[in-house]
Amino acid sequence: MTVLKICILLSSFSFFAYATSYFMYPTMKSEFKRFGLEKFGFFVIITQLLGAIGLIIGLAFHPFLIIASLGLAIQMFAGVLVRIKMKDSIWISLPAFFYMVLNAYIFWVSIQ
Repeated sequence: MTVLKICILLSSFSFFAYATSYFMYPTMKSEFKRFGLEKFGFFVIITQLLGAIGLIIGLAFHPFLIIASLGLAIQMFAGVLVRIKMKDSIWISLPAFFYMVLNAYIFWVSIQ
């Protein structure tokens, strides 16, 4: 298995897990409330689910990989900005930064 495929699977399964936890645990919804984004929580989770599905489909149909990885990288960039605005610690902001870099890497490699 290539490094790219491992990155795609890691990102996809992580976003599936995050989306599932949003529907299962009220604390996830409270995070969106803390950010002042409670109206957008459901939309964000749906787009993350679509991104996760797009990454998996992208293993077979390359254009999906490009679109999904770019969308998730942009969304995680916005997440990093929100964390900075909220003055969250580096430790708390690290997952958003990691997934931003991971999906930017997937995007970069997929357009080569």
